Amino acid sequence: MKRLTLLMATAALLTWPAAAQDTTDRFMGDWQGSVTIAGQKQTVAVYMIPLDEGRYEARIVADFRERGPYLYRLRGIVRDEQFRLMDDIPFDVNQIMGTTSSGLVLGASLWSGKLVGETVQGSIAGRQAGQFELKKTQRVSPDLGKRPLDGAVVLLDGSNLDQWQKRGSAEPITWKLLPGGVMEVAKGGDIVSKEKFGDHQLHLEFRLPYMPRSFGQGRGNSGVYVQGRYETQVLDSYGLEGFDNECGGFYQIRRPSVNMCFPPLQWQSYDITFRNAKRDADGKKTTNARITIVHNGVVIHDNFELPHCTPGAQDEKEGEPAGLLLQDHGNPVQYRNIWVKRL
Repeated sequence: MKRLTLLMATAALLTWPAAAQDTTDRFMGDWQGSVTIAGQKQTVAVYMIPLDEGRYEARIVADFRERGPYLYRLRGIVRDEQFRLMDDIPFDVNQIMGTTSSGLVLGASLWSGKLVGETVQGSIAGRQAGQFELKKTQRVSPDLGKRPLDGAVVLLDGSNLDQWQKRGSAEPITWKLLPGGVMEVAKGGDIVSKEKFGDHQLHLEFRLPYMPRSFGQGRGNSGVYVQGRYETQVLDSYGLEGFDNECGGFYQIRRPSVNMCFPPLQWQSYDITFRNAKRDADGKKTTNARITIVHNGVVIHDNFELPHCTPGAQDEKEGEPAGLLLQDHGNPVQYRNIWVKRL
């Protein structure tokens, strides 16, 4: 089994000024530890996904860097430091195993435990029996704070928004410039860099908002359109399957090789190497664009051939240099430390 190296968050903050950390939800995020069932002990990694008002979904896997399968999927509550979660099962009459004077008996397992410090220990009862021990952890992208390469064009260093304009016009953008070198999506539509690029290397960092009452495409949605034509999704897809419409995916084209999306409120990184499409003298496309994407230090697309533009592209003039487009989907996603090195 691969072993995930955890980096201290403070190490990243030494290289780039950070916005204040929002501590809205201390239980959301990564946990690691072990589960013992029927005497068999297994090391596990847990995505604790907020569902609102102390409710959570826990998706348990063997390793954060592997695509499933889920070993266990649980739903329940955390209240007064007490964890009570049960198997996430469809509730229908087929799940009823019996009745008592107190109610129904379901074919499920109950996971219950108490948080002490940053560790929860507890028992598993019901359909399966055993114990578990989990400790709160945090994965941190090793690429946070990456400094521009020599000759790179800095699109966002936090001092101003001069490198950007509204999509389809030369008007100044209305997105917010916040302390800590942060640009936040605000009403005003998509934005595009004034500089245009062909073959290039791109670095950017983004932070998703905490939106536990929202789901799917309504939960921390934005997008990074390379050349304004090929969108890599930006979305709160923490702990999910990693489909093509989730974070790191190319909508209707390709899903990421692994879902490396961190929890909301945590800074993440994209490092993208892009090779432009080619056209002949008559303007006919002869070679598709290719792209490699490193999400939070892990390759999720490796020299992938893009067959066409993604939905929402500003144009389909593949092969022509064009600017970087960031999408306004109505959610307050934040960006920082954006630079591009021409290749």
